Amino acid sequence: MGQLRCAIYTRKSSEDGLEQAFNSLHAQREACAAYVASQKAEGWELLPTQYDDGGISGGTLERPAMQQLLADVDAGQVDQIVVYKIDRLTRSLADFAKIVERLDRAGAAFVSVTQSFNTATSMGRLTLNMLLSFAQFEREVTAERIRDKIAASKRKGLWMGGNEPMGYRANGRTLVTDEAEARVIRKIYSLYRAEGSILAVRARAAELGLHTRSRTARDGRVSGGGPFGRAHLHHILTNPIYAGRIRHRTAIHDGQHPAIIPPAEWEAVQSLLKDGAARPRGKAPTAFAAPLAGKIFDETGDRLTPSHSRKNGHRLRYYISSRLVNDRRSKHPEAWRLPAPELEAGIAGRLRAWLTAPGQASRLVRAPLAGEMARIGTCIDSLVAELDGRHADALLRALIASVRIALGRMVIAVAAEVLAERLQIAPERLDTECLVLEAPFRIRRRGVETRVVLGERPAEIDRVLVRNLMKARGWLTALTRGEAYAEIAARESISKQRVQQLLPLAFLAPDIVQMIAEGRQPLGLTTEWLINADLPIGWDEQRARIARL
Repeated sequence: MGQLRCAIYTRKSSEDGLEQAFNSLHAQREACAAYVASQKAEGWELLPTQYDDGGISGGTLERPAMQQLLADVDAGQVDQIVVYKIDRLTRSLADFAKIVERLDRAGAAFVSVTQSFNTATSMGRLTLNMLLSFAQFEREVTAERIRDKIAASKRKGLWMGGNEPMGYRANGRTLVTDEAEARVIRKIYSLYRAEGSILAVRARAAELGLHTRSRTARDGRVSGGGPFGRAHLHHILTNPIYAGRIRHRTAIHDGQHPAIIPPAEWEAVQSLLKDGAARPRGKAPTAFAAPLAGKIFDETGDRLTPSHSRKNGHRLRYYISSRLVNDRRSKHPEAWRLPAPELEAGIAGRLRAWLTAPGQASRLVRAPLAGEMARIGTCIDSLVAELDGRHADALLRALIASVRIALGRMVIAVAAEVLAERLQIAPERLDTECLVLEAPFRIRRRGVETRVVLGERPAEIDRVLVRNLMKARGWLTALTRGEAYAEIAARESISKQRVQQLLPLAFLAPDIVQMIAEGRQPLGLTTEWLINADLPIGWDEQRARIARL
C-alpha cells in the first residue's frame, strides 16, 4: 500500500473573527485532520505545512496559500489536497477546471471531508460540477445582494466605507468634518477659483506648504503627508462629497454628512473645470513656465516678458524687454534679452545667500519673543531647502515681489506677506527695510552664449588684454611721430591688419583702462570683444556699452 501525503487547505472569505483564539480556519483544519487520521490504514499521512487563506474570496486563485499549495503540487510534494468543502477550494467553475488540470498533470487528487463522491466516475464528476455551479451561483447572488444594499444605502445618503476622504472622518454610516483638513480643502477650492489651473494650484499649494493626509497601514507603513499631485487635486475638486453629496456610479445623491464646500460653489468649480477641459490642446496655461513673469522691470520701467526660441530641438527661454515685442520695427539696442534659466538660478542663489546670512533671523523680525528665534531659524532652513527642491519655481515666484535691473545693478524686493506666512509671524512684525536685496549685476557673452553674473567676484587681471592695451598706446605714439602702419607691423612681426584692429584700444576712457588694470572689468570684456564691438569715441558711450556686459 502506497503512502499518500495529504495537505489541508482552509479559507475564509472575510476577516471577521480571525482574531479569535479558535476561528473558522482552525475548525476546518481540525475536521480535515481528523478525517486524514481516520484514513491512516489507507496510507494517508498529514503534511505539517499549513495552507491557510484568511479574508480572501474564493472567486480568485490569487491567494498566497493557494498559490504555494499548487506550486508544491507541481513539485511533487503533495499527493492529495484535503478541504472541508469544495467551495473552500474555489467558487469558480473555470478556476476549478484549472486546478483539476494541474492535479491531473501532477498525479494528485483532492477530497472534501463533508461531501463524498468519486471523481473517477462520470456521475461523480457531474455531482462535483453541480456542487460548484451552486457555489458559484451563491457567490454571485451574494455579490448582487451586497451591491443592491450599497446602492440603496447611498440613495439615502449614507457613507458605505472605503478610504475616508480628506477633510472627513468616518462616524458609523456618516462622516464628520475634520476641521484642520477641511481648511486645506477650502483653500484648494479657493486657489482654483483664483488660478483657473490645476497645475497652478499644485504649485501654489506646494508654495504654501499644504500636504496630503498621512495614513498608517496595518503593517506600520506610512503613506501620504507629501505635496499634492495633479491627479489628487483633480479628485478633490470633482468629488461631490465636499458639497454634502454621495456619488454612486454615475448618480449623485444628497448625503447625510455636512458640506465643506457650499453646493453652489462646488457647481461653479465644475463649470470652470469643464471650460478648462474644453480648451484646445496646447492652449492650457502651464504652471510657472516662467516663474518671474510680470515681476522684472528694467531701468526705464519697461516690464520684461517671457519669450522663447528653439535651437536643435531644444526650447530656449528668455526674459526680454516688452518694447522688443511691442515695437518690432525698431532695433532697441538698449533693450534687455536675458537667458531665463540663468537669471532665475542667479536670483534664487541670492535669496539663499540672503536667507542664510549670519543673524538674518534677528534682523528680519522686530522685537523677537523669547525662544522664537529657534523656530524662525527652522522655518528659514525649510525655505532654503525648498529653493533647491522640485517646487523651487513656485516658491521663487511667491517670494519675489519685484526685480529691477539696471546697468551693473539689480534690486530684488521680497514679498512681505509670503515671507511672514512661511516664518509663521504677522507681516507687520517684519522689518521691511531688510526685504530689499541689492546685488551687482552683469551679463557675460561668449559667442552666442549669454551668462548672468550676480554678486561680486574676485579681481582677475586679463594679462592678454592689458598687454594689448599697452601695445595700442605705444603704437599710437609711434603713429603721431610719423611711423607708418607697415613699419609697426614689421617691427612687431604681425600683420598690418592686426595693428589696425588693436589701435582703437588706445582710445578707451581712463577709468575703463584703470578697471582693466585692476582686474575689475566685466567677464565679457576681452580683447576680441573690444575689436568687434566698434566702440564709439565718446567716453560716456563707451562706459554705457561696457556696463551692459
